Amino acid sequence: MVVKIDPYINSDAGTMDPFQHGEVFVTKDGAETDLDLGNYERFLGIDLDQRSNFTTGSVYSEVIAKERRGDYLGETVQLIPHITEEIKNRIYNLGEDSGADVLIVEIGGTIGDFEMLPFVESIRQMSMEIKAEDQMFIHVSLIYTRPDGENKSKPTQHSIRTLQELGIRPDLLICRTSR
Repeated sequence: MVVKIDPYINSDAGTMDPFQHGEVFVTKDGAETDLDLGNYERFLGIDLDQRSNFTTGSVYSEVIAKERRGDYLGETVQLIPHITEEIKNRIYNLGEDSGADVLIVEIGGTIGDFEMLPFVESIRQMSMEIKAEDQMFIHVSLIYTRPDGENKSKPTQHSIRTLQELGIRPDLLICRTSR
């Protein structure tokens, strides 16, 4: 099973400019999601649904709805623990409900961008809740190729350092190049 997390404020990809963001993929239950979900469906040969994609906007919207219903019993609603718990619960629930042996969680965006922090913090917390042998962090990074053909790994080194500073130590590094 797969979940793709997009750290933008939009509720979903449905109203986003396809020239800026790419085409929208519609799941079997009608959710308008990131195109990556369609690639996952085809590659893995599985049907994904709306739970397989969520955004910062959908997380905040749900937390605000819970606050308005009184689910937090008058607590001051904060990033930690309320937002991070919502993120973790979505991931845990999808994993449990799917019955899958493996759950792949992709957090889109660029590590170090501010909007990624609640998601990175959530998976950091999850890494302490799940046995080490039952989890793996994979960092995918683009190796910049200069016009003269030389590959530069400095941005990848910086992204790994940033991940480590945030409490995530990648177990596997996948590097991509334009060649």
